[in-house]
Formats: sequence, structure tokens, C-alpha cells
Amino acid sequence: MPAHIIPIVEGHGDVAAVPLLIRRIASALGVFDVRVGKPIRSPRQRLVKPGELERAVKLASRKVAGNGQILILIDAEDDCPRDLAPELAVRARTGVTVPVAVVLAKREYEAWFLGSLPSLHTALGLTGPIPAVVDPESIRGAKERFAALMGIHYSETLDQPSLTTQFDMTESRQRCPSFDKCWRAIEELIGTEQAGRADVVL
Repeated sequence: MPAHIIPIVEGHGDVAAVPLLIRRIASALGVFDVRVGKPIRSPRQRLVKPGELERAVKLASRKVAGNGQILILIDAEDDCPRDLAPELAVRARTGVTVPVAVVLAKREYEAWFLGSLPSLHTALGLTGPIPAVVDPESIRGAKERFAALMGIHYSETLDQPSLTTQFDMTESRQRCPSFDKCWRAIEELIGTEQAGRADVVL
């Protein structure tokens, strides 16, 4: 049976971008029949507080009818992923039996774009060489840094989905450990439909 994944995300750009990301990674893994449901969106400040994450997970669990997986993907921002991820994972598994993966993009999702900046510079048709960003996940304000380096106005709702289809995932995995962990979390969800546990992915 094909994997059926329901994402839980925080931003309007994530609603369009995260399903594209899941399908890209699945395709790279040779899986072309993964089903990705409409993401459940809730602001980050609500998700990290008791009650809202549990509600979203239970809603997602009902949508997959006990036969699917849930991916929670939010920005770490200034929180320490190693502290926050285990807490969210414990809360996420409460009262559900489907597999749940918790992924925290270190700082911001857009740090993953900074991790593959040279490839995006070419994909967007911009001229002139651009160097790779050193330690992109250490940058606070990745959206703003990306826009400045690329010389563009960044729109989360328009550019996040578009860039998700274009960034070099291999480059980003090499430079952004949290993206490498996101890749592995999605790989595991696709291959372990009935694992029945919550996995912490920092």
C-alpha cells in the first residue's frame, strides 16, 4: 500500500512547499506513488504550547484513518532543536498509534536554500558566480539573507514552493544537517507505514 503522509506545518508557504518536498524526496528514492494529504497548518507559537500540537496530530491521524504517517515540520528558530524535538515527539505520540516524525529545520526552512545557493543561482538564471554559504543553519534571518544574496524580493507564499522544486538537495544535505535528517525522516516514513512510534529528528 502506498505511503500516505499528512504534514503538520506552521507557515502559509509551508502548506504548498512541504508536499512538494516530500514528493521530491520520495521520487529521488524511487517511490512515485506516495500520497501526501493537505497539510494541517497552525502557527508555530501555538504548536509549541501544550494542546495545539496534540489536536493537530489527532486530526491528522483521523485523516489517514490509522493507516498512514504524520510529518511535523517546523522551524527551530532560536530554540535548541535537541531540547525542543524530544518534547514535541513525546506530545505527538500521545493518543495516536500511527508513525509520527518530528523535524525541526535548524533556524529556518530557508536555511536549506542557503545550503544550495550556487545551484539556485544558476536555476534562477542569475549571472555571475556566487560562493557557497558557510554554515547556513547558523544564520538567523535566512529569508532575508537569501533575498540579499540573490538580489530578489523573497515571498514566502510564492518563492518557498518554487525554490523547493529547484534547490539541489544533495548540496543541502551536505551543508545542512537538519535537512539531511529531514530526508532520512521522510525516507523512514515512506518505508515504515505501520511502525507506530514517534521519531525525533533534530
